[in-house]
Amino acid sequence: MEFTVIAQSQQIDFAPATELAEILQNVRTIITTPKYSVPLNREFGVTMSWLDNPMPVAQAQLTAEIITEIQKWEPRARVTQVTFTESGQEGILIPNVKVRVSDELA
Repeated sequence: MEFTVIAQSQQIDFAPATELAEILQNVRTIITTPKYSVPLNREFGVTMSWLDNPMPVAQAQLTAEIITEIQKWEPRARVTQVTFTESGQEGILIPNVKVRVSDELA
């Protein structure tokens, strides 16, 4: 089954009710965490190297980074699509990540 995860900070559930909820929460955590910001795991999250690039370049770089990091940190989810929603402010990208998880987990 496919699910869309939007890059918005949400309260962390330390005891998710299902494995599916855990996977989706992990994906959201990966795409909302800047790399080098986690003290004991500086490699976790997405790099911000795309900042200040033209919008099409930034979208391409962020898309590649999201796919790579989700494959690395949450192998139970497979990215099938990354789109972006623009916020009310110009230049702010909000990734919408569509992931596929095993039908057994849904």
